[in-house]
Amino acid sequence: MTDLREATLDIEGMTCASCVARVEKRLQSVDGVSAAVNLATESAKVSFPVGVDEERLVQAVREAGYDAHVRVPAVAPEAPADEPVSPLRLRLIVSAILAVPVVALGMIPALQFPGWQWASFVLATPVVLWGGWPFHRATIANARHGAMTMDTLITLGTLAAYVWSVWAMVFGTAHESYFEVAVTVTVFLLLGRFIEQRSKRRAGSALRALMSLGVKDVELADGRSVPIEELRVGDEFVVRPGGKVATDGVVVGGAASVDESMLTGESVPVDVEAGASVTGGTIAADGRLVVRATSVGEDTRLAHIARLVEDAQTGKSRVQRLADRISGVFVPIVIALSILTLLGWIVTGHPVADGFTAAVAVLIIACPCALGLATPIAILVGTGRGAQLGILVTGPEALEQAEKIDTVVLDKTGTVTEGRMALADVAVDGIAREEALRIVGALEAHSEHPVAKAIAAWRVGDAEITGFRNHAGRGVTGTVDGLAVFAGRPAFAASQGAVVSAALADAVASGEAHGTVVVAGWDGHARAVFAVADTVRPESADVIASLHELKLDVVLLTGDNASVAQSVADEVGIDRVVAGVLPEGKVDEIARLQAAGHRVAMVGDGVNDAAALATADLGIAVGSGTDAAMHASDLTLMRDGLEQVDTALRLSRRTMGVIRGNLFWAFAYNVAAIPLAALGLLNPMIAGAAMAFSSVFVVLNSLRLRRAP
Repeated sequence: MTDLREATLDIEGMTCASCVARVEKRLQSVDGVSAAVNLATESAKVSFPVGVDEERLVQAVREAGYDAHVRVPAVAPEAPADEPVSPLRLRLIVSAILAVPVVALGMIPALQFPGWQWASFVLATPVVLWGGWPFHRATIANARHGAMTMDTLITLGTLAAYVWSVWAMVFGTAHESYFEVAVTVTVFLLLGRFIEQRSKRRAGSALRALMSLGVKDVELADGRSVPIEELRVGDEFVVRPGGKVATDGVVVGGAASVDESMLTGESVPVDVEAGASVTGGTIAADGRLVVRATSVGEDTRLAHIARLVEDAQTGKSRVQRLADRISGVFVPIVIALSILTLLGWIVTGHPVADGFTAAVAVLIIACPCALGLATPIAILVGTGRGAQLGILVTGPEALEQAEKIDTVVLDKTGTVTEGRMALADVAVDGIAREEALRIVGALEAHSEHPVAKAIAAWRVGDAEITGFRNHAGRGVTGTVDGLAVFAGRPAFAASQGAVVSAALADAVASGEAHGTVVVAGWDGHARAVFAVADTVRPESADVIASLHELKLDVVLLTGDNASVAQSVADEVGIDRVVAGVLPEGKVDEIARLQAAGHRVAMVGDGVNDAAALATADLGIAVGSGTDAAMHASDLTLMRDGLEQVDTALRLSRRTMGVIRGNLFWAFAYNVAAIPLAALGLLNPMIAGAAMAFSSVFVVLNSLRLRRAP
């Protein structure tokens, strides 16, 4: 199998879906290359064999009539500042000023003085030729390669109106001037392009904000200040109060509250101290930290998140690919319709001027720009909003799958529950509770078992320990303050010959229904029963109730025993439980649900969940999960637990709803407007304004996702 590399190309000059189709086709004509070109981000994600040089990709784009350069990977590139007067804005302002008197002269007979057509010609010429040059330049570039795009329609429409008016003015063969049509259409299109560019910038603000979290310089522990590029794994650096953590690392000194809201969406700061991991780009709200770098550059969590978000925004959904294919053949059809419109008016005996007006209106109204923007701009905003909320989407396909989900399968440990054992209850017989915690807690403190640690965390006072012994998988023994103490499973207590009272036997039965039970005692008697359980996360019940509101079936899938699983399910409101399954059993259960016609989302966090996450129609990995789980998932939630699951599904549904709305209006606009233009019911000036507005509408409609879900 040929080794593949990936690169991102920034492309200049694309204006519509036809441009996208042309660039993709040219890139994929290079052997072994696959490409996804995105109009909203003006970029291409390219996969190519190691033997292909990146400059060959750039050359392919230039052969298609556009300019390109390879994006240099960076952890924290600066967001480009808004130019005070961009070239497009300057063209718009000057063209609008010149167009006003042209329109007034053309439409108000009382203002038409002798020779007014020549005044209109002088004012209209720079508007049409200089103001509309971005459209004409793209038309010329594409014509050199035998291509027709949206710009072709604009150029043909505006220049036809302009040339017809010059002919009529010089030779006096017509009484009507179309200078006002040419300038008005140009100004409206420039205005639409300007608003579109500004809106697309707003749409990409979430990713730029994420990327800008990085720092430029870092203070080392020895007092030196160096550029972030010179920081190496193992270097120790300082984070002062209010300062940003330079890169991923482990705290080796100090304590602070760290604000991780930009990465996780969680507003409450996290307290960290020596031994805790911190993420580059987060902020130390208070306190001073000394951190040892564990990852730098492109290996950091921030860089990984940024790549995931960018890949999702560059990718294409099925509906977008369909729109691109339609747009690729749309322009030639429109030109043919425009010619047929002109001929039809002439053949039916109507004035040539009327036929010309209708033909120009057809050219102007039919530009497929809105169609090209309908999907990518919504994905751009939706995935950016997800990043702000701490939800990472691997690609547009994940959004499509998320919308179709009808069943959510939840792993228990670390997902519905905290994922760590905690002491839930203590029952004693003939001894005070505090004394039981002191003696047994001291003994269990010598064990590394999670259950033992849960008990040891509650120990009180000190005790002298000798002869500690671990009986693997059963329990521990040792001498505590002269007492021969045992602690372990009920069967282990029986093997020690301990007598268990009726009260403690009831405590054992009750504890085993909810978790793990440890029986401890000495002198031939059981003295205490400790119930240890993986506690339910506080938000789990509310999230599951929200999933039910979305009309989703919820299943608890776990390797734990049935009684514990059912107890957790009852507590959080889950009706269906599948317990005691191994990792391959989880895969089988998901496959069984899929075979029954369900669209299944799997939520998990562990290595044992990775296969199930990959099998499900939608895999969702929670933030505390392993790398294996995250790589197998379609959505990654940066927070622990279930809190963001329903948010992610609601955001996906909302994004797909906006995409459908965009496509509907883009298609409906063209389907309804072209016949009106062909029948002469649509003035070219109104057509130009409507065409510009259609693109702006799609962008503004997509921007509503910035406040989703």
